[in-house]
Amino acid sequence: MTAGTQGHLAMLAFSALVAGSFSLGGLMANEIDPAAFTAVRFCIAAVFVFILAQMRGGFAPRSFAAPWRYGVLGGLFGIYFVLMFEGLKTAPPVSAAAVFTLVPLMAAGFAWLLLRQVLTPRMALALAIGGAGALWVIFRGDLGALLAFDIGRGEAIYFIGCVSHAIYTPMVRRLNRGETAVTFTFGTTVAGGVLLLVYAWPQLSVIDWSNLSGVVWITLFYTAFFATACTVVLLQFATLRLPSAKVMAYTYLTPSWVIVWEVVLGNGVPPLVASGGVVLTIIALFLLLRDDAAPKN
Repeated sequence: MTAGTQGHLAMLAFSALVAGSFSLGGLMANEIDPAAFTAVRFCIAAVFVFILAQMRGGFAPRSFAAPWRYGVLGGLFGIYFVLMFEGLKTAPPVSAAAVFTLVPLMAAGFAWLLLRQVLTPRMALALAIGGAGALWVIFRGDLGALLAFDIGRGEAIYFIGCVSHAIYTPMVRRLNRGETAVTFTFGTTVAGGVLLLVYAWPQLSVIDWSNLSGVVWITLFYTAFFATACTVVLLQFATLRLPSAKVMAYTYLTPSWVIVWEVVLGNGVPPLVASGGVVLTIIALFLLLRDDAAPKN
């Protein structure tokens, strides 16, 4: 299996796990302060990643040289997650997923600024088709719903978080000095956790943890293990093997996965017309795979 194929499989899993954060986050966003929740989430995720690193032989010497790098990455990822849950206080999960689909194009722009990565015509076509498919899924094939789309306060807040996410992706490659994905993930989650503990300490100190609902604890574990530890490893693993725009193209699958999550959680089945959007996202991913397989001149 080539490095590129490994990167694509990692991002396929990434998109499915990220989608769960939208649906579960929408259920508990108003029950706990987003910064406090994310601080605890990062700390738990760091423990999971540390255990994983020890199972794989520990950290290499000088893995944490220039620790400011982890501070930058942890800060960017922390901003994204805090604003995601802040936005979900008012934005429906599927609507937030629509905002998330703006990340690939922003990531492509930041990748050019930071890495001088150029967006090829094939990749641009894939991004366009994937974006159209995502919007099709989000609005269930209803053109009237698309035209009437109104950006609310929650969506606007989450958009700022998505800008942070788009910067984070090329920054991983820019700041990596040969460290493994697990090592980089541990440094990122520890740094993000420390920054958020300082920022959110006033909120953390007054939370009555014993009276939090079950959905908060379920979401905390899910987001700490699956949607933080696992997805950060997957994202950094893929970023070291694929161009930034191609990595973030997989976010176009997230709305489809969100609908699956919503169905599983009992929020209804989307109409058959939404399947057309799924087909478009598959076509977009096929174009990306073809781009990888294209012969080099």
